[in-house]
Amino acid sequence: MHESNDRPLLTTRAAELLVSAFFIILASITLWDSLKLGAGWGDFGPESGYFPFYTSLFVILASIGIFLIGLRDKKAAAETFVSVQQFKLVLKVLVPSIIYVALVPLIGIYVSMILFIGFFMMWIGKYNIIKAGAVSIGVTAVLYPTFEIWFRVPLPKGPLEAMLGLN
Repeated sequence: MHESNDRPLLTTRAAELLVSAFFIILASITLWDSLKLGAGWGDFGPESGYFPFYTSLFVILASIGIFLIGLRDKKAAAETFVSVQQFKLVLKVLVPSIIYVALVPLIGIYVSMILFIGFFMMWIGKYNIIKAGAVSIGVTAVLYPTFEIWFRVPLPKGPLEAMLGLN
């Protein structure tokens, strides 16, 4: 599936250990906070932290089990979870997506959407700027009335929308 010169970046065992450790930490924080809220049974039923406490406890126990199994799994230690080349492909989508999300509060969702769609069409799809511009503006022109007028869901707008009176 991947090129022969592509080396592993992360093994399946390492991925299992990292994810289970992450869930142990996350559930421990939730468990600790639920104890502060009260994780017992009060006069009127369960206290605020009762269900979060037990849910966190089960997640911690399951994650510890997965972690311990992962430590002993020799087969998973040899399996590639993600290769360097595969991870580069993920980053090719992830980094522009993060930039898009960061731009939304600054320039609004519609201008960000035009830039995002147009960028991907030109970079990944190798379309020319005319086609990319037409599609990105067209998609945004359809989504604006769909959300703003028909569904009446106001989405974040930026200075361009304010200048055009589309607030």
